[in-house]
Amino acid sequence: MATTGTAPKQRETVNVDGHRLRLTSLDKVLYPETGTTKADVLSYYAAIADTLIPYARNRPATRKRWVNGVGTPQKPGQVFFQKNIDDSAPSWVKRNAIEHKESTNVYPLVNDLATLTWLAQLAALEIHVPQWQFGPRGGKQNPDRLVLDLDPGEGASLAQCAEVARLARGILTDMGLDARPVTSGSKGIHLYAALDQKQTSDEVSAVAHELARALEADHPDLVVSDMKKTLRKGKVLVDWSQNNANKTTICPYSLRGRFRPTVAAPRTWAELEDPDLAQLDYEQVLERVDTLGDPLAGMHSGQADAGDLDASTAPDRLHKYRSMRDAAKTPEPVPEEAPKAVEGDGNSFVIQEHHARRLHWDFRLERDGVLVSWAVPKGPPTTPNRNHLAVQTEDHPLDYGGFSGTIPKGEYGAGEVTIWDHGTYDTEKWRPDKEVIVTVHGQPDGGLARDGAADRRFAFIHTGGEDGKNNWLLHLMKDQRPAEAPETGGGSESAAKRTPSTKRATSTPNPAEAVKTAAKARPDPLPLPDASAVRQDIKDSGMPSLKPMLATLGSKADINDDADWAFEMKWDGVRAIAEVTPEGTRLISRNGNDMTVAYPELQELGRSLNGGRAVLDGEIVALNKAGRPDFGLLQPRMHLTRARDAEAAAAKTPVQFMIFDLLWLDGNSLLELSWEQRREILEQAVESSDDGGHIQVPPALDLGMEDAVEASKELGLEGVMAKRRSADYSAGIRSRSWIKLKNQFSQEVVIVGWRPGQGNRANKVGSLLVAVPDGTELQYIGRVGSGLSEKDLALVGSRLKKLSRKTAPLDDVPRADASDAHWVRPVLVGEVTYAERTGTGKLRHPVWRGLRPDKRPSDVVPEIPAPS
Repeated sequence: MATTGTAPKQRETVNVDGHRLRLTSLDKVLYPETGTTKADVLSYYAAIADTLIPYARNRPATRKRWVNGVGTPQKPGQVFFQKNIDDSAPSWVKRNAIEHKESTNVYPLVNDLATLTWLAQLAALEIHVPQWQFGPRGGKQNPDRLVLDLDPGEGASLAQCAEVARLARGILTDMGLDARPVTSGSKGIHLYAALDQKQTSDEVSAVAHELARALEADHPDLVVSDMKKTLRKGKVLVDWSQNNANKTTICPYSLRGRFRPTVAAPRTWAELEDPDLAQLDYEQVLERVDTLGDPLAGMHSGQADAGDLDASTAPDRLHKYRSMRDAAKTPEPVPEEAPKAVEGDGNSFVIQEHHARRLHWDFRLERDGVLVSWAVPKGPPTTPNRNHLAVQTEDHPLDYGGFSGTIPKGEYGAGEVTIWDHGTYDTEKWRPDKEVIVTVHGQPDGGLARDGAADRRFAFIHTGGEDGKNNWLLHLMKDQRPAEAPETGGGSESAAKRTPSTKRATSTPNPAEAVKTAAKARPDPLPLPDASAVRQDIKDSGMPSLKPMLATLGSKADINDDADWAFEMKWDGVRAIAEVTPEGTRLISRNGNDMTVAYPELQELGRSLNGGRAVLDGEIVALNKAGRPDFGLLQPRMHLTRARDAEAAAAKTPVQFMIFDLLWLDGNSLLELSWEQRREILEQAVESSDDGGHIQVPPALDLGMEDAVEASKELGLEGVMAKRRSADYSAGIRSRSWIKLKNQFSQEVVIVGWRPGQGNRANKVGSLLVAVPDGTELQYIGRVGSGLSEKDLALVGSRLKKLSRKTAPLDDVPRADASDAHWVRPVLVGEVTYAERTGTGKLRHPVWRGLRPDKRPSDVVPEIPAPS
């Protein structure tokens, strides 16, 4: 695990973010069991800084230092526990004081890489922080996250901690909280949930305590909520006390002072299903972050709904702005007082050209006493055919509307700021976190006038779920005539009506909000159509029976010129061809099965179609509370065949139909048209549903490949679909005109057998043996046990028993895997995710995602060829 190659220097002077640091004893071994040196520790913290710092920023950091290393089990190293900042600390290290009963302690704030490097130089391996942050004037804010420490007692295992984590997740989900697991790097698991800062630490602690008691009452043989060690043998302690304002928890991504350099590592819920779940070391964590990103992403934003917790006062609108700036170091206006929020007061706007690390334009609209702000990397669009990404940033003070100047190097947003255009605006619609439509009135010599007209009608369209809540699209309206009776400034939504074409261009709702509204409304299920009447209408109208066009898995190297390609988000669900008639809608799966009964709410499609009959291509998805497609939520609905069951499921777990292509419309085939032509007709023909509806036409992304892929990662989506703009629709054919760019590897597989499990899974399915077609034969690619929930086991197990056979359906299963295998007829298709393919073509670290009843074994293709 130690760094290989040329030995590091004994000491070195480095420049980190403009600060000079002297690093010494670089070759000192801090972890003797693995040979990990101080240089390795410094290298890790430098590499992980951008991911770690958001979870430590503006929080008092308590440190645990091992000056001479962690030692060995036979001779542990001496640890120093530090609260106060060192007297020798550099003056540039940000710090803040806390008054305790008997003393006042001054703590460092780990807000930047330079501070993190300074701490690593001091061998401060562990960084512990509370669940709250300092406010802009130095006071304690309410906590922005809840934490449960799941600590195994003597004889209890990490797998038992994972089981308790899943139980706690169910309660937190019912409270409206998005729980995320972190293997602590020590023995147990930490469970985090973001809060909206409306509750005090005492109130959050009380709720966490009640949650721990509830778990103990329901599972007394597994859970204990009392700290007494005598009660913890063989059980998992749910330690709720770390929500106390005076308590701290190891910071996510911090190293631990164990005998191996383990890390407090955020994990996925699928990983917690792995019976071989283990703590991770720093090299494993760096590899994960590089390939998979941060599973805890969004937790440091404190945006989750606190559900059942009592409300309290929230921080003012500029608290985030102030926390990111030092008034002594930047010429930007940094007001000490909170803004006076007067609804409807003021209607100024400004667009500033900002030459920061990357050039962008800041679009700011006055609203309720602040400037609501978006960063637009490509600037305001000049044509309705090109939408531009707009990332919502922190609210700015009104004085910022007149700011131009240079933000110093080392400060947030460093670079040159100039005013590109400014003036007033009229508000047509303002729906927070959904949609904003305004007409801005710029200057005759301003940037807008140079690119066209000084008066422009724009729409900001929210595209992200909770983790991607800052992502919008900026759209120049096709109809540049202002709507009737627009409201002025920040008032309520206008009653003005738009033309149908304008409504289609701007009514893309936030999928997360649509799902929440649909779930809350629980509308009566739509009646299913008369199947025979639909079939007769399809026959009489000459509507063709079409198979979907299939994409080819590719890489960024396949996209030779961004201008030739359009990019859409890849939705993780079930592919469906929708045949819409006045009699009703029929849904056909990729393998030709009729799925109409399973999704009654999608009969709404007929009302969204501006026409009589159509054949559409799209993806049926179920969104979780964070607004992300969740294939697990969709699983129970994929197998329903009775109308009553489907209606109940639709009320509990509604789906969305994400439409991305139009193949036939009112007697006219569109297959030979280009993607651009089909897309334009689709946007005119289908209206996305209002809040609570189920039909969406997600916008095509006006982004290059790199930005599109990055946006999909930020939104937590499966990847991106690249579609050649000039290509026709090749029904039923796998084409290189559509390229899948996935953020993680996945593979459809054919189940060929199963092996029994151990413990409570004895005599039941423990793992599945899977294969992929290789010509006319099947190629064995491994076994998968991770990710199989009890529901999955029940569903898969009942089907496998009916498919039993005496001999293996393929020849290349290793003896170890075949020794106790139960063989089945290879007819069931499932899907797994995995880390990579081994040299022999096997899947490494596969995780089960679910059955794919919409696909046949003949539909399965190796997504990534086995190594030669």
